[in-house]
Amino acid sequence: MRILLIGAGGVGDAIAKVAARRDFYEVIVIADYDQSRCDATIEWIARRHGPEVAARFISEKIDASSAANVTELVRQYDVTHVVNAVEPRFVSTIFSGTFTAGADYIDMAMSLSEPHESDPLHKTGIKLGDAQFAVNEQWERAGRLALVGAGVEPGLSNILARHAAQNLFSEIAEIGVRDGANLIVTDEDGNEIFAPSFSIWTTIEECLNPPVIYEEGKGWFTTEPFSEPEIFDFPEGIGLVECVNVEHEEVLMLPRTIKANRVTFKYGLGNEFIGVLKTLNKLKLDRTRPVRVRSAQGPVDVSPRDLVASVLPDPAKIGPQMTGKTCAGVLVTGKDMDGRDRATYLYHVLDNQDAMAEFDAQCVVVQTAFVPVCALELLATGQWKGEGVLGPDSFDPKPFLDLFSSSEGYKQRWVSQERLPAAPLRNP
Repeated sequence: MRILLIGAGGVGDAIAKVAARRDFYEVIVIADYDQSRCDATIEWIARRHGPEVAARFISEKIDASSAANVTELVRQYDVTHVVNAVEPRFVSTIFSGTFTAGADYIDMAMSLSEPHESDPLHKTGIKLGDAQFAVNEQWERAGRLALVGAGVEPGLSNILARHAAQNLFSEIAEIGVRDGANLIVTDEDGNEIFAPSFSIWTTIEECLNPPVIYEEGKGWFTTEPFSEPEIFDFPEGIGLVECVNVEHEEVLMLPRTIKANRVTFKYGLGNEFIGVLKTLNKLKLDRTRPVRVRSAQGPVDVSPRDLVASVLPDPAKIGPQMTGKTCAGVLVTGKDMDGRDRATYLYHVLDNQDAMAEFDAQCVVVQTAFVPVCALELLATGQWKGEGVLGPDSFDPKPFLDLFSSSEGYKQRWVSQERLPAAPLRNP
């Protein structure tokens, strides 16, 4: 297996560091528009694991907005698998460039959505992933695999949902993805600061677009941003966090492979974060289309969202200032194998202190990075096989969960926690 890893930001850097511990591949080419980031990752691998391991990594420069540039690099290095670890706005070019070059593809965030033109708060327009699922037959005919949504959420959440559907439930009332954390980022003086742990560009896209909900018999529909607030009790010391509906891939992916009456995604944002996002929206700073800005050097065109991303702390660099844990999981409710009411929360928690000690990277990006590397290893060994555009929920979850948690694998504990089979507590 020869891998092209596109993106050496927070997630891409963490993917390379996780992969450095494994030996299922021949080479990983790390490519970024800022090649110095690729160099820095490889230098870290050399210091931590030695020059022999670092020799399996190559640094390259790439323009992810150019499908031709992607195709060129794939062919130059005889790449078999392309891993897309950049923002989802580049999905279309990397996805098509990979197909043209005849390689397999993996991403962690799918093609972007577009709201319904006349009724965006009730009806879906172009949904997340629609552009990729639409060409499934082309990938099948070519005998190639596009493994989409293979991060932590989506990704691990899909795998845990599939495990629950196969082994724990005879009927599923709801698959509710619930993501929360108690992460705190402080400045040099110890004062808490606003510093998102993931790309603010992607966070704005997820949180300010109309969230999508799936219901059996009704299909997919939308609602207002931050709707249906509920207090969810996250495990392992994180505690009670207010969660709200957010647009996310799992809601568009899971109903394709798992029968459930309802599928939702709720994110534990907190009041401050929601307030900031609403302010950005009110000031039109969430927009992507460039606007003309006057400056001392003359007028320049600037994307408001790119500006916001530029002035906030880099998620890839805030690890040393961060404390706390992040939790990704799915609450599945319905009937157990004997027909009794059941509610199970299946989850993975990662402490930032542990992530920093092992990978010198903050916990949110490390948690995301485990899944594509583990999936690549299963593909390399033949335990996962497929053709077409498929999500992780299309594969047998057992090989993944075994490798993910074993002492010879990735040593990541996942938990199946029983809950009272009742609706979650909602705010009045």
